[in-house]
Amino acid sequence: MTGEVAEEVNFDGLIGPTHNYAGLSEGNLASARNANMIARPRDAALQGLAKMQRLRALGLSQGVLPPHERPNVKWLRSLGFTGTDGEVWAHAWKSEPTIARAALAASAMWAANAATISPSADCLDRRLHATVANLQTMLHRVLEAEQTERTLRRLFSDQARFAVHPALLAHDALSDEGAANHMRMAASAGAPGVEIFVYGRRASETKAGFPARQTLEACTCVARSHTLDFGRTIFTRQAPKAIDAGAFHNDVVAVAHEHVLFHHEDAFADKDALYAEVRAKAQGFEPVFVEVPRARVGLDDAITSYLFNSQLVHAPGANSLTLIAPTEVRENNKTAAYVAEMISRPRAAIGQVEYVEVRESMRNGGGPACLRLRVVLTPQERAAATPSFFLNDALAASLETWIKKHYREELAPADLGDPALVGEIQTALDELTRILPLGGDFYPFQRT
Repeated sequence: MTGEVAEEVNFDGLIGPTHNYAGLSEGNLASARNANMIARPRDAALQGLAKMQRLRALGLSQGVLPPHERPNVKWLRSLGFTGTDGEVWAHAWKSEPTIARAALAASAMWAANAATISPSADCLDRRLHATVANLQTMLHRVLEAEQTERTLRRLFSDQARFAVHPALLAHDALSDEGAANHMRMAASAGAPGVEIFVYGRRASETKAGFPARQTLEACTCVARSHTLDFGRTIFTRQAPKAIDAGAFHNDVVAVAHEHVLFHHEDAFADKDALYAEVRAKAQGFEPVFVEVPRARVGLDDAITSYLFNSQLVHAPGANSLTLIAPTEVRENNKTAAYVAEMISRPRAAIGQVEYVEVRESMRNGGGPACLRLRVVLTPQERAAATPSFFLNDALAASLETWIKKHYREELAPADLGDPALVGEIQTALDELTRILPLGGDFYPFQRT
């Protein structure tokens, strides 16, 4: 059962000019470890753009999502700060540093948390569905939903083909972190798939240690909104030991593409039950499970290297999948040895590896998979989507020039309270809305 012709497009978050290391994300070991380091926003954005171009060189389609306005002056004004935008920022930074750091975070770069996407082949109404993630666990991330929804509505404006849902109510019971806790397996991109929602807890449960950011109730709400067939939908629990080891999202310990699920032995609370349910619900394909045993790669090495926060892609003409892995995997003896062995196996399901440099993002706790939102589009859906979000050589060149013109080379902690930063960034984002183009009312500062 091959289904309709379709392709998976990776929409990467363009890393914003306030990329910095504030250590805001509890349970994210890299974020905590690198707090207050000097960040290099220009390098970060160029590394992300280079990764997008690397995938295009493999013959894959690639999209780009714009950064959010940061610092979030509109939000700061709602908290009682007044004056010019620069004065608002300077006052907030001086008097409420915790609030200010949240307002400055460039975390929308991690587009895997932007939304959960269900292709039209899986949805009973035959529309592509997208639900914006509420990201309510972390203050700096709960601020993203409004702008993310605006972005997705610009990208998917044709309501006959696309359904964009606002974020679930931002409450602990409905905690939703988007596609980072969602996987899909299918015979091909356009075939009906098995959608796998991974949760860390139920709404009524509490958990010691690091927070479990995804609830079962959020998963089921999203699945219903997407008109999914529950006969091809799975809800499975992430292993608590993985969360407490630093796997704050499922995509830190597992990734799926087409018929292959690549995961750590300790990723799921009940691996055998998950395997059985995938086999029972798979249509037209035989699932392949590539499990990395803890004896070969412990959770600590898997998480520090972000072995599973890699992308799995099917390059045109390839007989097996390619792993798009961060260079940190190659630099870790255990993960490097495992990957080399895995791709050398006869008839390997994952037969190639491409290493990409996203070190600035990695130091903040996000690897290649964090940076992208996967969207399966039919030719008709791609034609209906807004074309300016799709990357080509001309757009990539324009974005590279824009980054080099507007991004600071370094941002040290002492630089972050600079009132001039606000004007710099608004000038940059205003120009970006003409490059993509997004219109003159895309960002809050443009509407005031």
